[in-house]
Amino acid sequence: MSTRRLVIDLASPRAVWRIPHARVVEIKNALGVAWDVAEVKAPAVSDGDGGSGSPEAIAAARGAEIYLGYGVPSGIAAAGKGTLRWAHTATAGVGSSLAHLAGTGVVLTNSAGVHADPMADWVIAAIAYFTRGLDRMISAQRQGRWAKEDFTDGAIPMRELRSLRVGIVGLGGIGNAVARRALALGMSVSGVRRHPERGGPRGVGWVGKLGDLPRLASGSDVLVIAAPHTAETAGAVDRSVLERLPLHALVINVSRGSLLDETALLELLELRRLRGAALDVFATEPLPPEHPFWRHARVLVSPHVSAVTTAFWERETALIVENIRRYLAGAPLTNVVDLEAGY
Repeated sequence: MSTRRLVIDLASPRAVWRIPHARVVEIKNALGVAWDVAEVKAPAVSDGDGGSGSPEAIAAARGAEIYLGYGVPSGIAAAGKGTLRWAHTATAGVGSSLAHLAGTGVVLTNSAGVHADPMADWVIAAIAYFTRGLDRMISAQRQGRWAKEDFTDGAIPMRELRSLRVGIVGLGGIGNAVARRALALGMSVSGVRRHPERGGPRGVGWVGKLGDLPRLASGSDVLVIAAPHTAETAGAVDRSVLERLPLHALVINVSRGSLLDETALLELLELRRLRGAALDVFATEPLPPEHPFWRHARVLVSPHVSAVTTAFWERETALIVENIRRYLAGAPLTNVVDLEAGY
């Protein structure tokens, strides 16, 4: 009787993304003794959608049935040809994996829902950072300046969270988590998504399709970009969309830099049309040291860390173990990626 194999390729050099030994044990226990679990010790690239695959991981993937990693590198897909049946990525984005798995019949699952809560917390923190003037307070503190006049001269409205209209581009796992928090704080919420008929959390004003983005922008004091990168969404938040935002609006991006026209955003910030921008993702990462975002007074630069949380491996392992249970039972998996749609 041949042994079935699962490969764990999650030894990220970044501590927060490196799978703990106890979680490896949980995965082994979920499979049972009939399975061989190959834990790759070589560093696995966890940034973005994963790296190219280490020689150790590629060797382990030969003949494997299940692969757990950060994306599915081309070398892994090639090594698993004919035997690989299910691949899971610990990332939310899957862009680099799509071409490698197209036409193979391999089922790909991702971790989008795992990241939703910490990323939504980050979005709410970013909204408060600008709305309540924390950015200006930090600037004044660094100057040793008692800046009471900055907040009482009326030049920039000091609004309350409950007065804000939030527009969400992408009402998936992350967008829904943002919507629930915003609604709980009294904000009004609308959004667009690929399947508007799926709606959003109870209390959302309206949900349209991506073509309704200009309408969404016109009525949003805060525009949150939380959609995945696809052929349809790339460049969706362009100059025409940004110019429709009300005066002193905020732009927040936690998806991919490719969705946002950064040049247009910068120009509108310079013209003081926008109150600020909180960016966790960029067209080029790491953000080049000469980029004007670094020194812009109304830009919050976050190094693609909105998903970081001490609770990651608890939720990630629960997702993997539940899907192992489903896989062994022949049931549909959770978080299956549509390889054609791109998420």
